[in-house]
Amino acid sequence: MSIARTAAAALTATLLAVSLTACGASSASAPTEASTDKTALKIGFNPGPYEEMFQGGIQPILEAEGYSIEPVEFTDGITVNVAVNSGEIDANIMQHPVYMNFVNKQENIDNAALVQVPTPRMALFGGKKASLSDVADGSTVTVPNSPANLYRGLLILRDVGWIDFADVDDPNTADLSIITSNPKNLNITPIENAQQVPALQDVDYATIQGNFIVSGGLDYGKALAVENQPVQFSNVVAVRSVDVDTPWAQAIKAAYQSQEFIDFVKANPQYSGYQLPAWFE
Repeated sequence: MSIARTAAAALTATLLAVSLTACGASSASAPTEASTDKTALKIGFNPGPYEEMFQGGIQPILEAEGYSIEPVEFTDGITVNVAVNSGEIDANIMQHPVYMNFVNKQENIDNAALVQVPTPRMALFGGKKASLSDVADGSTVTVPNSPANLYRGLLILRDVGWIDFADVDDPNTADLSIITSNPKNLNITPIENAQQVPALQDVDYATIQGNFIVSGGLDYGKALAVENQPVQFSNVVAVRSVDVDTPWAQAIKAAYQSQEFIDFVKANPQYSGYQLPAWFE
């Protein structure tokens, strides 16, 4: 079965149940009971558009309901997930469920997907090369170095006809060894996500994750190709599994699904082209 069919079906069922359980057991250091009555919320973010979207479209809704919000910024995807699990923060908004489950398993924690959020797509940009037709034998291409996002980058390169590979059931197992055809002998190099925009001037091409496209000031209008984003790579609000049904978590979910937030996103051109949850239709 293809990755799109397998993972999309799993995510759909999970979000309907409002619980995406982790692959590993809860960390022993994590609180074991749900925090049901809190109104002061700490929300973690990585660089990108999610904090701005939250502050403009979600925070006013929550504040009107009596919640106070403290944003907490992180620079990587591991510590921001561990911080949720330990109770240091209440939620994070920076990742898709495929990556979240990878961190759950690696760190032996138990975070869960609460609700899908609008997500900028990964895209292929030219660095030293200006167009797809400029690709030459040995052209250099960077892809993200986290396996799931590396897989997304390879999907784009396959879609433009530069490589071929066999689909994998779990994107978290992907690496360059899955490539079966590379007729241009592309020099494909995985690098840290946050370094792809600064390094773009030094390579021919790069497949760059959406939040880094936005935070790095790149123009989607200049992208050479944009991914047809599978739903399992759309970002979510992540909370501890035990907190999914708490009033404050459900308030966050309701805010993202509200008509007020839908109107906010549709009224702001910077979110044009984002992968939108099904309730926006």
